Formats: sequence, structure tokens, C-alpha cells
Amino acid sequence: MSDWDGVSADAPSIEQVLYQVKRVIVGQDVLLERMVVALLARGHLLVEGVPGLAKTLAVKAMADALGVEFQRIQFTPDLVPADIVGTRIYNQKAGEFQVSLGPIFANLVLADEINRAPAKVQSALLEAMQERQVTIGRETHMLPDPFLVMATQNPIESDGTYPLPEAQVDRFMLKVLVDYPTGTEEFVIVERMISGLEAVQSVLDAPQLAALQQAARAVFVDPALIEYAVRVSHATRDLTLIGLHDMARYVTYGVSPRASIYMVLAGQALALLRGREYALPEDVRSVAPDVLRHRLVLSYEALGDNVTPEDVLGAILARIPQPEVVLRERAPSRTADDRAWAPPPR
Repeated sequence: MSDWDGVSADAPSIEQVLYQVKRVIVGQDVLLERMVVALLARGHLLVEGVPGLAKTLAVKAMADALGVEFQRIQFTPDLVPADIVGTRIYNQKAGEFQVSLGPIFANLVLADEINRAPAKVQSALLEAMQERQVTIGRETHMLPDPFLVMATQNPIESDGTYPLPEAQVDRFMLKVLVDYPTGTEEFVIVERMISGLEAVQSVLDAPQLAALQQAARAVFVDPALIEYAVRVSHATRDLTLIGLHDMARYVTYGVSPRASIYMVLAGQALALLRGREYALPEDVRSVAPDVLRHRLVLSYEALGDNVTPEDVLGAILARIPQPEVVLRERAPSRTADDRAWAPPPR
């Protein structure tokens, strides 16, 4: 039995999670979809937007719908690593030091206004995100499984903020930009806040979430999609390869191979969210901007000419055609390596 077969009965629970969150959050469909993609792909999520767009409320509502252990950390300039990972406390009665674990030990951690954290705190969070463990004194403690960090940052303030280093930003699978709601959506937001928000019901738990994560990894990916992700990543490192000679001066450093990996993993999760056990080219194409935008290092010329990562990525994705993959009939007896896809004819 494949991983997909083992959770097929629970697949509608993904939609139930979104339904519960949308009882509180109005609009923001892209944000909510990417939050679920990050959860299924076991990747961390960075959300950027001006204050008042319900970024924190969306993460809190998602945690309530999942029914997993949730912790919120409000980052401030005076925070120290021990406030996050924990510290050793001397117990006079026992005559020994004991470890007091910090709020990072949760399944879903909301790192609110992460760009207010100083360098030492960001370094401690970096180990937790990448290694899924923390070191307190001489002891290493494993974090819960599943473990996900959803961080928010405010792009318009500069006082008391510390820009995230490229090494830490690269650890986030996705970066989502949150925009203002439409007039109709804002009317509904005000109406809901006046009448009071509905309670979010828990529809999943940690073991069910872990099973869905395994199902996402079992989603079949045609080799042509992997080749497409690699071509996009390579194009960011040398735009002249795809004929974008005029834009080459705007990119100082392209994306790392981690971007190619994350495009495929996020594409698998998006396919599962859309009810499929195989990934399509549009799945990878849809998540590509969110995977790539925070990994591009633009030059000073780009800043002077008001060129954004979205401008560069839009030009790259427009130049590289999506691959063609061929469907085939499903075999009567299907194994984990025998999916409903066949490689395109060479």
C-alpha cells in the first residue's frame, strides 16, 4: 500500500482545515493556500506585509484548525536566545541544573515580526529551523515532529529592526507577500469584527498531519518537472542563457540548488492539496515565485532602476516554457513506483 492509499480517506481534511480558517480570515486565498503547502511539504514560511493584514491571525487560526501544539513568539530587540530555546536552571532542592525548554518546542511556531530579532536570536532560530534541534549547554534536544516555523515581518519599518541574513532567509521554503484586501473583502472584515469572530474547530491532529506530509512526498513527479525546476534555477544564475541580456546586470547572485528542491517539494504539496497524486507543470510554475523571490540577490543597479525580484522572475518564467508531460492509463495493480504518469516521449 502506498502512502497516498493510506491517507486517501483523510484527504478532505485539508479542505476542512481551510474551511475552518476561512471562518475567521476573509480573502487572502494565496496566503492560506501557501500555508497549507508549507505544512504538507515540511517547509518554513515567511509572510511579509504591512501591519493590519491579519498575518498573525491567519497563522493562529491555522494552528487552531490543525489541533497541534502552538506557540507564539513576539520578537523584540532585547530578546536573547534563551528566551526562545530555553536555558539551564539550578534546582536547589535537587542540587543540580535542570533544563527548562523554551517556546520553540512546539509543532507550529509563530515567529512574529522576526526582523526585530538581534543576530544571536536569529542564529539560534536558524539551527532550530535547519537541524530541527536546539543545543542548551552541552545537550542537544530534538524538536517535536512535525515542526514548522511561520514567520511574519513588517517591510515598512526600520527602527529596531535587523534585516534577516541571506543564510537564514534561504531556510524558508516560501515567502508570501500579503496585499491589501479589496473593498468588498474589507467590508466583510469590518462586519465580522463588529459581530465577533467565530470559533475555529480542530479538524486534524499531529499524527494526521504527519500522514498527510508523507502522502505529499509520495506524489509522483515526472522527471520533466525536475528538469524544469533546474532550468529555472540555472537561469537566475546567468540570465544570458535564456536571452535576458538586458536584465543580467540586475542579479548579483542567483538561487542555490535548495530552490530547485523546494520548487519540486512545494509542487508535490500543491498537487495533493488540489486532490491529485501526481504533479502537473502548473503546480511547479505556481509556487516558483514564492520559492525564488527571497533567494535572489539583486544588484544596486536594480535598486536604482526600481527593479524587483518579481520583475526578474516574471521575465525568467515567461522565457522558459513549461514541460509537456503525457498521461497514461492507470494500471490495474499499482505500486509505489508505478504511478499514473509516463515520461514524455524523447
